[in-house]
Amino acid sequence: MTAIERPRRLRRTPALRRLVAETTLQPRQLVLPMFVADGIDDPRAISSMPGVYQHTLDSLRKAAVEAATAGVGGLMLFGVPLPEDKDAIGSQASDPDGILNRGLRAIAEEVGDATVIMADTCLDEFTDHGHCGVVAADGTVDNDATLHRYVEMALAQADAGAAMLGTSGMMDGQVGAIRRGLDAVGHTDTAILAYAAKYASAFYGPFREAVGSSLVGDRRTYQQDPANRRESLRELELDLAEGADIVMVKPAMSYLDILRDVADRSTVPVAAYQISGEYAMITAAAERGWIDRRAAIEESLLGIRRAGADIVLTYWATEAAHWLS
Repeated sequence: MTAIERPRRLRRTPALRRLVAETTLQPRQLVLPMFVADGIDDPRAISSMPGVYQHTLDSLRKAAVEAATAGVGGLMLFGVPLPEDKDAIGSQASDPDGILNRGLRAIAEEVGDATVIMADTCLDEFTDHGHCGVVAADGTVDNDATLHRYVEMALAQADAGAAMLGTSGMMDGQVGAIRRGLDAVGHTDTAILAYAAKYASAFYGPFREAVGSSLVGDRRTYQQDPANRRESLRELELDLAEGADIVMVKPAMSYLDILRDVADRSTVPVAAYQISGEYAMITAAAERGWIDRRAAIEESLLGIRRAGADIVLTYWATEAAHWLS
């Protein structure tokens, strides 16, 4: 019999497969996105994201402790203001008593440095038009006026206890403007998680329910075109030059090629966001018995890690951390 190569030798038992696994998944590599809402007395279920909630301050504290105890690496907090508190410039975003900043203080008091407290530094949840920035008279988003608001928002979040700011608005120059603004007032240790490549994706739908978005239209004039690949490397280079501490690709699962490109070139850690639509698809298929829920979740997270992500933002962070522990 002719000799043949037998790669199956290393797949024969769970112990062998574990020994030679090229990619690992650990709780510390996971970040839990969380929502805190104003004006509610009990956690409110998000219908398009079964198992995910808009939190009260009390339930936010409890969920943050559970995540930190499970070893989750970070918490990314989004605020959901009352509809009547929204305005054209998203004033609540930089108000120390706005819901997002109150939420940041609450979890900072509760978990301290047990996990990394992150804040979404974007205006879309707080504007009455739902865009990520200040809208000019002609209906376009004014990039430079928005940068001014981002700096004000960033300072309020750093004061409230955020250790890392997620610059998700995709305005040109946002990382540099926020870095300079933070440094000017002594927040030199506040890190920036730059959304270097954020695409105008159809998979954000459930998230818009989660934050009570007021958006009419789309964000294609500032988020990236799904058809483009090289553009992400330009965005990466600009964010690195402006002082990004971590860079991120969003969404994750439909953009694994982008994630690999960014990971191959980045000089800082790389994150990827498994977004609401990705969560909803797996959840819906599992509810119908079409796929094995846990196996699909673990495989999806491992695939994002394998493509190059050092950090994965996922709504399953706490649950997966319990499994992995």
